[in-house]
Amino acid sequence: MSILIDDETRILVQGITGREGRLHAEQMIHYGTQIVGGVAPGKGGEWAVGKPIFDTVSAAVKATGANTSVIFVPPRHATDAIYEAVEAGIQLLICITEGIPIQDMMQVNDYVHRQNCRLIGPNCPGLLIPDYAKIGIIPGNIAMPGNVGVVSRSGTLSYEVINALTQIGIGQSTCIGIGGDPIIGTRMVEVLEMFEADPQTEAVALLGEIGGRSEITAADYIRSHMTKRIVAFVAGNSAPEGRRMGHAGAIVAGKDGTAQAKIAALSAAGAVIAEHPEQIPELIIQ
Repeated sequence: MSILIDDETRILVQGITGREGRLHAEQMIHYGTQIVGGVAPGKGGEWAVGKPIFDTVSAAVKATGANTSVIFVPPRHATDAIYEAVEAGIQLLICITEGIPIQDMMQVNDYVHRQNCRLIGPNCPGLLIPDYAKIGIIPGNIAMPGNVGVVSRSGTLSYEVINALTQIGIGQSTCIGIGGDPIIGTRMVEVLEMFEADPQTEAVALLGEIGGRSEITAADYIRSHMTKRIVAFVAGNSAPEGRRMGHAGAIVAGKDGTAQAKIAALSAAGAVIAEHPEQIPELIIQ
């Protein structure tokens, strides 16, 4: 079984009637994910992709027993969607939305943690358990079941590495995109803790990038607690200081934010460093 979700997981799609929400809800259902309903204020009583729509998360939880939500709500309403889900008793939230203001996320993130809930994202691709379930936008057709956990700040990098692993017959246990914003709900080190405790995961592909200290903190945990093989790649070796590169959080600020500093810390902690993403599968095998 995977980390984070199991046979008891029942999922709502907040924003199910929007273009992205409807598209990906349909793909998640097709993959076999247990979607039990959607939320779209003002459209309660209608149906989308074969699932009932509710006006509020509270009504949806009461009717379906949902305990997880994936959020495809526009940035101006996304934090309200998170608050609403937590207040309704949702324990796991995956927020796909990009462009939420940092100040708003600082407040909502504090609230989520105080309520003992878990948030993945925002600005993330979600999570995928090959041949079992996908919550978010990671393509299911590039993955296969196995024993390599994947944790990434970049959606595109995670897709590339998952596909590269699959192409040579290396399956994945759980693939998690934690998001590339400066403020995110679940940190890289927390995912490593879950992989370390997961009997199905035997090795981990860690995909980082410039900006922040996520990889530095992860390196401290790897050095002290990780017993499983870690193969890491950090994007952004040539990134200039002070210029944002793609993600809102991908900006070099301070010595710990550079790719070189992160690579050095991970290497010193015992992680095997890949020079490019396509090298990860052969390093996993070694």
